[in-house]
This record gives sequence, structure tokens and C-alpha cells, in this order.
Amino acid sequence: MTLDLEPEIFGIAATFPLKEKCRLSSKSSKDRTVIEVKGKKIGSNELFIIAGPCSIESLDQMEKCAKIAVQTGTQALRGGAFKPRTSPYEFQGLGIEGLKTLRNVGQRHNLITISEVMDASQINLVASFVDILQIGARNMHNFSLLKELGKVKNPVLLKRGFAATYQELLLAAEYIMSSGNPNVILCERGIRTFETYTRNTLDLNAVPALKELTHLPILVDPSHGTGLRSLVRPMARAAIAAGADGIMIEMHPEPDRALTDAAQTIDPKEFAKIIKETKALHNCLSSFSHC
Repeated sequence: MTLDLEPEIFGIAATFPLKEKCRLSSKSSKDRTVIEVKGKKIGSNELFIIAGPCSIESLDQMEKCAKIAVQTGTQALRGGAFKPRTSPYEFQGLGIEGLKTLRNVGQRHNLITISEVMDASQINLVASFVDILQIGARNMHNFSLLKELGKVKNPVLLKRGFAATYQELLLAAEYIMSSGNPNVILCERGIRTFETYTRNTLDLNAVPALKELTHLPILVDPSHGTGLRSLVRPMARAAIAAGADGIMIEMHPEPDRALTDAAQTIDPKEFAKIIKETKALHNCLSSFSHC
């Protein structure tokens, strides 16, 4: 007697090729996606940079971050208003007041704004205040949330789950795209491994691998990928060398006083150095690609 087992139930290799499972996100459907927000392009030949604190704490804090962003040519300002903390006793964010602050500062400095959506009930609220909606690693497998994101026009920054394969990341993007929103940006933010020195292990294999598999823009978050501010700068350079379309950096006027993720947050001076170096590296690599 033989059993006709469903391969996916037992985690066996998929019976269908990736391009059939990921009909909208795979490279076979399109060569490249460029997403335009406020006249700025994501996924083009220009390096796209997102910066800002883990959590929105005050107007003064966000104004200082915005001014540094403008001075360095950074296109987007990020900040968390609703914070998914591991402990229920830690700072959970300012909520709608934080969103108002982010919107007002972004408009004042002509910066793209980004903030995280925690569940489907927040989508329309957050979308009314910011330009790009972020889905954190914990929610990459929240398929009901992903489906609802397909119903809004805002681009979605989709972070890879800390135990997700490349195919699972693309299938998560597929949920958003198949529900009506083609504007998805992928973000590698580190995976969980046996190493304990760093918060996560930044998987830079993901950048060239995903470039082979998908047409969607690919960003790298070296802040969460390492969890250590001393490693953000070298890993930001490494991300650009690997071919990332951009980087996402946690920056705060006074990192040691940040209410969340202080250990991985850098100050404006270090941030300026990172942007100068990564832009120079990106320009250098771009010149080689035209040889």
C-alpha cells in the first residue's frame, strides 16, 4: 500500500516551480519594478535611504532627525508609532500622536514617511498619515493582514521574518500583490542563527539571490540585522556591495537616550559618514556595471 502524500504538508520540496507559485513577484513576470513616491524612486539606479528612530518620542526628536536626513540627501524618514515589543512592560509607542508628528515633519521637510502597521484594524489609520506602510518581521506570515494591505494604494515595505526562506518572503509579497497592490518593497533585516553575539545574523546572500528571483526592490536593514551600532556602518557598506537598492538605518539625535533599540541606534555624525561612504560605493559599483 502506498500513500499519496501532499508534499507541502510535510515540508518536502515544492512540486511547482517558483515562477508558478509567485506569479506576480517572480522575475519571470517582469524584469524590474521601480516605485515612485513624492517624485523619488525606489528600485531605480539611485540609492534609496530610509533613516529615523525606532520610536517616535517627540516633535523635537523628529525635527532633528529630519534635518539630518535632508542634509545627507536621505529620501525617507521612518519612525514607529505603534511598537511591537517583546515585553509588555516596555514603551509601546505614542500611537496616533506619533503619526501626526511624523506626517507634519515629513511634509515640512518634503521627506517620504514610513511607519509600521501592527494589524489590519490600523491600516487605514496609518495609511492616512504616512506614505509607505511597513510590515515587521513578526507579521510577515500574517496573511489576513497582508491581504488587507492589497486594498490600499500605499507602497508596502515587507520585512523578512527571522526564520523565513526566500520563497516564503516572496509568497508573503504575493499575498499583497494578488490582492491588488503591486507596490511591494522587500527588506532583509537579519535571521536567527546559532550566533548570539549579534541580535540577528544579517543574511546578505538574500540580496543577490532575491535579485535572481524577483523584480521587486530590495532594501537591507543593518541596524536590526546586527543589533550593534558598531556593526551598522560596515554592514551598510556590505549591503551596497551585495547589490541592495537601498538601506534602512536607525538614527537618533541622542542614541543612548533612545526609548527603544538604543544599542543598535547611531548618532547623526556616524549616520552622515555611512551615507557618504555608501553613496560613494554605490556610484563606484554603478560605473563598473556600465563597463
